[in-house]
Amino acid sequence: MAAAAGLPDGAGATRAETLLLARRLGPGPYLLSVDAESGFSDDPDEVAGLARELADAGAVGINLEDGRHDGTLAPVALHAAKVAAVKAAVPDLFVNARTDTYWLGGGRAGEETAHRLHAYEQAGADGVFVPGLADPAVIAALVKRLATPLNILYTPSGPTVPQLGDLGVRRVSLGSLLFRTALGAATEAAADIRAGRRPVAGQGPTYAQVQALSGPAHAARRPPGNGAAATDTAAGGNDAGR
Repeated sequence: MAAAAGLPDGAGATRAETLLLARRLGPGPYLLSVDAESGFSDDPDEVAGLARELADAGAVGINLEDGRHDGTLAPVALHAAKVAAVKAAVPDLFVNARTDTYWLGGGRAGEETAHRLHAYEQAGADGVFVPGLADPAVIAALVKRLATPLNILYTPSGPTVPQLGDLGVRRVSLGSLLFRTALGAATEAAADIRAGRRPVAGQGPTYAQVQALSGPAHAARRPPGNGAAATDTAAGGNDAGR
């Protein structure tokens, strides 16, 4: 979403865009979980206010991370206070407390991870999220120490979704993977066309299929501009619903 808006991700720059998108998606027939970075504030009350707005928009879950855009981790007590404030303000909202220790924590990642997740659980988190963790043995050991569901970020080089389930993982996120895959396909196709090569056919949905996703009325409005089938690919990545 940040890339689509031309803004940096994880830098606290997309509060307004996040709310706008949540309000557009909130009425849909699915469970909406919103990645709210670090809450776009270091004031727990302000983070709780954002959570209330997201819940009013239709979100059932929120993802709060302790990583900062400068490459450091927020103090444990501060992030725990954000979790507690959100749960006090919107008790029914599923709070997925994320720690970026495996991305930013260096050599003490394992020890620091357990410490932080315990603090977030004590603050009321409904689930915990450790992106960057892909070692099956470490995942299994961490699951045994947790009182809440563990969320892992899927990576093509790590365990498969069935394997993660066997390890005790309860939530699997794709993050930006689908968006980056779609972006890669689009830029590769453009490069092929420019170089005089034919893009690989059949990699994306047809124009009509994309139109159908926008509703019957819109789909019937007009055919593809050149009368031929088009292959427009669109995808976005975010945490799955609870």
